[in-house]
Amino acid sequence: MTMELKGKLVVITGAARGIGAAAAREFSAKGASLALISRSGAALEAVAAETGGLALPCDVSDAAALKAAVTRAEAAYGPVEVLINNAGVLGPVSRIADGDVKAFHDTLSINIGGVYNGMQAVLPGMIARGRGVIITVGSGAAHNPQEGWAAYCSSKAGAYMLTRAAHLEAGPAGVRVLSLSPGTVATDMQRAVKASGINPVSQLDWSVHIPPEWPAKTLVWMCGAEAAEFDGAEVSLREERIRRAVGLIA
Repeated sequence: MTMELKGKLVVITGAARGIGAAAAREFSAKGASLALISRSGAALEAVAAETGGLALPCDVSDAAALKAAVTRAEAAYGPVEVLINNAGVLGPVSRIADGDVKAFHDTLSINIGGVYNGMQAVLPGMIARGRGVIITVGSGAAHNPQEGWAAYCSSKAGAYMLTRAAHLEAGPAGVRVLSLSPGTVATDMQRAVKASGINPVSQLDWSVHIPPEWPAKTLVWMCGAEAAEFDGAEVSLREERIRRAVGLIA
């Protein structure tokens, strides 16, 4: 069953471009009320204008700022029903031996800290109401290390463990927490990966990357009961059965 999204508040982080912007369009098409969060103010305003969402410029690594953004969204639209933890950065592409320590920690503060901050901002209300959906956009990098991606792989692994921990804590109250591993997606991040020339992922032909609309449609699907088997775990868009269930392939 597809979740009824009309009039329900969906918060999307990293909403200014890529998967986040595509998700804003998909949820808007379902009639959801949108709170769109990103550090990229001008690009965020453009997506908000297109989708009718509320633009809330914010750095997800700033817990107080993110909580204030969620509070403002709830004042406008009512309680958060869905949180899409999408904001993330590739971070430094470098080997550990000669990496930038600050850049490493900055990546963790966004890719893990931002997920934690988002969860903490919405979980008390969701638990009290006995409902809600939290989806974190993960990565195959959480499970498979890549040369030069120590920060990204470590942060995505941490974000996946946060998903599992949040499910353990909030699942019994009726809150669904799960992760999406989209595979390689044709976004600005993949352009940066290709430009780096480090590890096999950078050598992939652009044609193998899926469009951001695919994970966006999958995020909507994951809000429904059909995806309940993945609560506390991860949906992999590499799997043909998932692509068929979402309606991406015949």
